[in-house]
Amino acid sequence: MGPAARLAALLAVLALQAGDLAGVATRGDTFSALTSVARALAPERRLLGLLRRYLRGEEARLRDLTRFYDKVLSLHEDSATPVSNPLLAFTLIKRLQSDWKNVVHSLEASENIRALKDGYEKVEQDLPAFEDLEGAARALMRLQDVYMLSVKGLARGVFQRVTGCAVTDLYSPRRLFSLTGDDCFQVGKVAYDMGDYYHAIPWLEEAVSLFRGSYGEWKTEDEASLEDALDHLAFAYFQVGNISCALSLSREFLLYSPDNKRMARNVLKYEKLLAESPNQAVAEAVIQRPNVPHLQTRDTYEELCQTLGSQPTHYQIPSLYCSYETSSSPYLLLQPVRKEVIHLEPYVVLYHDFVSDTEAQKIRGLAEPWLQRSVVASGEKQLPVEYRISKSAWLKDTVDPVLVTLDHRIASLTGLDVQPPYAEYLQVVNYGIGGHYEPHFDHATSPTSPLYRMNSGNRVATFMIYLSSVEAGGATAFIYGNFSVPVVKNAALFWWNLHRSGEGDGDTLHAGCPVLWPTSGYTSMDRNSADLAAQALKTKMLAERSWKSPLAFQRSQKPKAMIYRSGIAGSYRSTIFNFLKKLHTVFHSLAIPIYIPINSAEGFLFLYRLINTCFLPF
Repeated sequence: MGPAARLAALLAVLALQAGDLAGVATRGDTFSALTSVARALAPERRLLGLLRRYLRGEEARLRDLTRFYDKVLSLHEDSATPVSNPLLAFTLIKRLQSDWKNVVHSLEASENIRALKDGYEKVEQDLPAFEDLEGAARALMRLQDVYMLSVKGLARGVFQRVTGCAVTDLYSPRRLFSLTGDDCFQVGKVAYDMGDYYHAIPWLEEAVSLFRGSYGEWKTEDEASLEDALDHLAFAYFQVGNISCALSLSREFLLYSPDNKRMARNVLKYEKLLAESPNQAVAEAVIQRPNVPHLQTRDTYEELCQTLGSQPTHYQIPSLYCSYETSSSPYLLLQPVRKEVIHLEPYVVLYHDFVSDTEAQKIRGLAEPWLQRSVVASGEKQLPVEYRISKSAWLKDTVDPVLVTLDHRIASLTGLDVQPPYAEYLQVVNYGIGGHYEPHFDHATSPTSPLYRMNSGNRVATFMIYLSSVEAGGATAFIYGNFSVPVVKNAALFWWNLHRSGEGDGDTLHAGCPVLWPTSGYTSMDRNSADLAAQALKTKMLAERSWKSPLAFQRSQKPKAMIYRSGIAGSYRSTIFNFLKKLHTVFHSLAIPIYIPINSAEGFLFLYRLINTCFLPF
């Protein structure tokens, strides 16, 4: 290991997978990974089975009660029934002395509900904890903030951005799923309990509106009522200084619950405050959105999550180009990688189709049983934090050959050594409800960082692969670069974290935007380190790249056989193209995803490289 900062590369693989997946999730962390949320479907299916058996038992019991009711009613409706009949007199006395007692005190109802409760207690240990409910509610608030979503829209099941008078649909689900008044109340109450009235008030207002519309309807599953929503909303308005709204809501509360002495005292208090300060009756309080000290770039971060920032198109800057990349590696000559230069400062590159669907699925399956809540370094400890919501797992390349292949491909493309002890193990991260990672650096910014104490060096580069698409959200935003990169399925994003001097590149401050609508949710990371050759490698890669515009690149794909006639006789051109076509057919039949150009002069260059690679004398 050299005296310079050692190379580190960070491989991140994003994918999102729904379904009934195996593995054990820690209670209280269900919301932090989509795989854990998907696993929560299994215990609910068990509960549905229990409830189905309970309903069948209750239906049988009610049928029997209906039979008894009809039998007795028929005797009362028949005016010709003689009470003097000793048999009927006997049955009347028996019913009143015994039958009605058995009906009223029947154990069948209690046995049915007892069976339901016993089954629930067995499933209860697998259910999400209250911390999960809080985490899921905060996730909805996060999506509301970052994407400027309308609470009324969310309650109706639509995802709409509201900017002034303009309303924009961000995503339209195939099936609308609306929230109930109790649902909205629970979200508002989580914010209320945190003293976050900025978020509590709109959610509680929506809860009040929905409860008003269904007042008088009783739902077994609801925990809250219109009175609860009015109570919390009134006090929230009082806390932000809107006494007039607090008084109005409190008076409405007393219409439904006139005997509530606490609310009656509140009404008197609010009336006194308004009498002392009449201006408060018309003054509208401005509620400030809460912020956290560590997120100084919040506005820029959220704007980049909503848009692509100021990133110019390729045709505006010729230095942003597309090409087929081999990095002079024999491994990539038969399968060049499609490279797209996204940005120059910082230098960010996107490699399209870097992995296959099969590889992505394999990595997800290997990582899932080991997923744990993601943590960040905090002094000497590793702690879960609110600004990083996900689960992660670490995989050695000895776990499966697909990881060895992936490491080989990364090393061939980047020139980085990805083998231990020069690399960290593969980290797989799964994002949950509103999963995100607020602005951060991948490299250490302090000499006291645990990276230095572990003698692993600083992280020089990041290599991140998206293993699935998302319906909305999830972009990677570069804060100071003022651009963001949306998720591209199976593509890899690469950038350098350090300058050649070894100092951190401040322009690489980036964030993982909240996932608004995932198709599933993984990321895998591989942190690589090396010696002094790393800085030389970086200089070489930057110097040797061929700058050309996309237009020039498109022109280079057109047939230009005349260029190569000096090296290959024109009379052999048709023979060579036929050979390339057959070669393409062979690889295709073997399901080997190798790009073989057969309709352009690039085919000659491909064949030339193939011959020089495979038939060089040893």
